[in-house]
Amino acid sequence: MIPYLISFSLRNKFLVLLIAAGLFIAGMYSVRKNKIDAIPDLSENQVIVFTEWMGRSPQLMEDQVTYPLVTNLQGLPKVKYVRGSSMFGMSFIYIIFHDDVDIYWARQRVLERLNTSASLLPAGVTPTLGPDGTGVGHILWYTLQAPGLDLAEQRAIQDWYVKFALQNVAGVSEVASFGGFEKQYEVTLDPTKLTYYDLSVPEVIEAIRSNNNEAGGRKFELSDMSYVIKTTGYLKSMEDLENTSIKQVQGTPVMIKDVGAVQLSGESRLGIFDRNGEGEVVGGIIVMRYGENANEVIRAVKTKMIETAKGLPRGVQFNIVYDRSGLIEESVSSIEKTLIEEMIAVSLVVLLFLFHWRSAISILLQLPITIAASFILLNAFGISSNIMSLTGIALAIGVIVDNGIIMAENAYRNLALRQEELNHHANPEHHA
Repeated sequence: MIPYLISFSLRNKFLVLLIAAGLFIAGMYSVRKNKIDAIPDLSENQVIVFTEWMGRSPQLMEDQVTYPLVTNLQGLPKVKYVRGSSMFGMSFIYIIFHDDVDIYWARQRVLERLNTSASLLPAGVTPTLGPDGTGVGHILWYTLQAPGLDLAEQRAIQDWYVKFALQNVAGVSEVASFGGFEKQYEVTLDPTKLTYYDLSVPEVIEAIRSNNNEAGGRKFELSDMSYVIKTTGYLKSMEDLENTSIKQVQGTPVMIKDVGAVQLSGESRLGIFDRNGEGEVVGGIIVMRYGENANEVIRAVKTKMIETAKGLPRGVQFNIVYDRSGLIEESVSSIEKTLIEEMIAVSLVVLLFLFHWRSAISILLQLPITIAASFILLNAFGISSNIMSLTGIALAIGVIVDNGIIMAENAYRNLALRQEELNHHANPEHHA
């Protein structure tokens, strides 16, 4: 097979050159389309189910949320195993699928099963799917540098402006907010006053919920004009909450301020977001969607940050604390440097030992063509350009170089022997 292939190539040099040029062009196109990342994604093919039931102990979460969901999700098709984890007020379930399963098919199957599991959970508890990212999807971390603003104000900017802006970037699965305080109104009830007015805690909660609402009415026509009737009842300040009526006692309304105190506070926190030990900050984590190009997503997020910064309050700006693009650029530049060094070394070796410039050129042409063609296979198998794959290519360069030198030297030696035989047959008397 090999002798036939060699003879065919020698007889059809133009065809071989055309095929090599086609592989090189296709390989360069594959290089441009290949996904670039710093580290390979070796995480399992998993779907995460998150359930929140604040204020409950880990054991209660395990008994009433995690265990019923785990047993219900174990019957899904193409599932390897299901893992569950319970903590204070939260439950996490990891459904691990086989590696050949499409992630969005798996998420759809999990969602279908969750729709049937509502009856197994306590009232008001709703499980949700985690982001369609992987274990290495955290590609960029940032904080808000906001002098003069407290942590609650910074968190409000992050949750209600920055997060929504960055989530619109293509390839971003989630923008996870961290740090600061989530602003909320807190009502502290006095048990003595509740007993005096014959009220219970559920009655107070229901009064607040029913008064923090808007209702629609009908429309009526007057003087050829249509008017829509609606009631505006959303609470907008602590005063509105304090003046909320719970019930009436002998014609006198009992308000929230009569049975307790209202204050502005933050949601209970399980941790803080600290930067370099200098104090708390507010920021977010960009989670990349499954199968996206990390380098392109980071570039798009940075561009969106420049646009978003124009709408921030005066003095507030982004501060990037983790950016994977630096490691990505170093990985790509490493293979470029290695390729140039190998080409120079091969040229010197061939020229010094063979003194034949055409042999050196033939070996040098093998390197870019072979490397470019390898990216065709990387795209075919869905492998990104990362430290592992690029290191493999860099190591393979040495093999390509060795083979090129050996083949060139062997061809040079065989041609010399053949020439010597021809000279011997042409001048037998001289050699004798």
